Amino acid sequence: MFFFNIVLTVLTVLAYVLPFLAPNFFPFLSVLTLVLPLFLILNACFFLYWLFQVKRQMILSGMVLTIGITFINTFYKFSSNEQPVLEKDFLVMSYNVRLFNLFQWIPREHVGSDIKKFIDDINPDILCIQEYSETAKVDLRVYKHKFIFMQGKKIKTGQAIMSKYPIVNQGNINFPESDNLIVFADIRKGKDTIRVYNMHLQSIKISPDVTEIEENVDSISKQKSQLLVRRISKAFKKQQRQAEILVKHKKECHYPMIICGDMNNSAFSYVYRNIKGNLNDCFEEAGNGFGQTYNFKYYPARIDYIFADRKMKVKSFQNFPEFKNSDHYPILARLALD
Repeated sequence: MFFFNIVLTVLTVLAYVLPFLAPNFFPFLSVLTLVLPLFLILNACFFLYWLFQVKRQMILSGMVLTIGITFINTFYKFSSNEQPVLEKDFLVMSYNVRLFNLFQWIPREHVGSDIKKFIDDINPDILCIQEYSETAKVDLRVYKHKFIFMQGKKIKTGQAIMSKYPIVNQGNINFPESDNLIVFADIRKGKDTIRVYNMHLQSIKISPDVTEIEENVDSISKQKSQLLVRRISKAFKKQQRQAEILVKHKKECHYPMIICGDMNNSAFSYVYRNIKGNLNDCFEEAGNGFGQTYNFKYYPARIDYIFADRKMKVKSFQNFPEFKNSDHYPILARLALD
């Protein structure tokens, strides 16, 4: 048991260090960041196992958990204090709508209209949509100001930023060797201008119901498992490059900024750490629970984010895991610009 405890300790420490190391150098090891919360739970189990036996081996897991205490707030957020709603507050929503279920991935009618109704009911001031499609014919004309960038031949898909406030500048950032991209808009709110980025980074292409992983385990196919890890590693390397492009672009912006979207990576990754920079993760500031944003079986995956400038106060954050009209869940932040 102590041997397995040592192995787990080594893997956990590696996962602690990996957010500071570029995936280009350790692409296979970067996969460990996806399961860091599981490592923390297993270390807690080992700690209790040795504690009940009153054995000093518990010190090892105790030290690992103490070192990793800063990661706990990223994975699980205890209840936040409610902030009063003021007139100057504004709501920002980010939502990967999966083409409004254009190809009937969800075997149910009216998914697109359900998404529209949900957005209308929440009524966010700024709405960032990933995997947007006009082919689905979802009417969001309530937003007078919008920037939509789409690409493709038969089915055009892309990103959209919609706003109740005027958009005074807009653009897109394309990625090399990828269909993913980022769009941005400078939004005028009163006397202030806010830069909003809407990102959709490279997907690691794992089925939400983990069917592919289960098949690899059940078949005990070493080759299949290696191919899966290689594909994830390749995606992480692409994400690193995409994150570096975004970081370089945002350095040239002097406005307070918000970064929204689908990062397709965990909050324990190098990509997350670089994109977040000195911005606030709205979930960490004002969220509750696990903050799950992706419909992944058995695991509360958080891969969609709203990052806000430190000049903004994060007054509340919500995710909506009960709203299952895409493989992602919408997320919402109430912000106030000081």
